[in-house]
Amino acid sequence: MRFSTDDMNKTSLARRALLAALACAIAVPSVALAQDPRASEAQRVARDWLALVDKLNYSASWKMAGQRFQATIPEDRWTALLKRERESRGALVQRTAAGTSFTTQLPSVPETGRYAMVHFRTSFANEPSATEDITLEQGPDSTWRVIGYVIH
Repeated sequence: MRFSTDDMNKTSLARRALLAALACAIAVPSVALAQDPRASEAQRVARDWLALVDKLNYSASWKMAGQRFQATIPEDRWTALLKRERESRGALVQRTAAGTSFTTQLPSVPETGRYAMVHFRTSFANEPSATEDITLEQGPDSTWRVIGYVIH
């Protein structure tokens, strides 16, 4: 049996299409996980809060944080700590979400709840390779609020 160049091209295209379909089928579960609505919402809240920190609006960041955060650190102490820790790093260059995880227990919190940890890879003008970890708590109204912030 003889195959023409046309037949071989069709066979090659069919194989490529099949491989592409298989690749898409394999990739779909990871895309679905990346689009977890809880993760998207927690990241959005974390980014909105970080925008205040990036603008050096420390008072507004304290006011936007959750009650657990506000009860842990007074606003004037928060402002002093953030000035020391954040301003020395310089302006934000880039921030990329590196992952979001969820739990019902935190080591430093005695009661169970709904918590999210959002991790960012961040580049600042004076520190090109940093990590920011934001801890959020979901309140009874289902709203996520920042209760912790660490820069590494």
